Amino acid sequence: MLSVNKTYSTKEAARKVGVHWVTLHKWMAAGKVRPSHQIGMNGGKHWRWTERDIKNARKYKAKHYWKKKTPRKRDSKARANELK
Repeated sequence: MLSVNKTYSTKEAARKVGVHWVTLHKWMAAGKVRPSHQIGMNGGKHWRWTERDIKNARKYKAKHYWKKKTPRKRDSKARANELK
């Protein structure tokens, strides 16, 4: 049974974590993160995320993913072709 505390859908939780909802599903499938509540509806599983679950997902993201993507260096051939 859900508690009185606010819970979030997976899409809402992903938005709060700062990742795509598909990424959050992949993390769940790999056992990296887990929401607290599961609700059975229409023959499927619906997960509900608490603030604590979202905090744990943010910690996982911070520990395992870069904060900013670094630009890739272009090789000399590609640069030479651009200068032509």
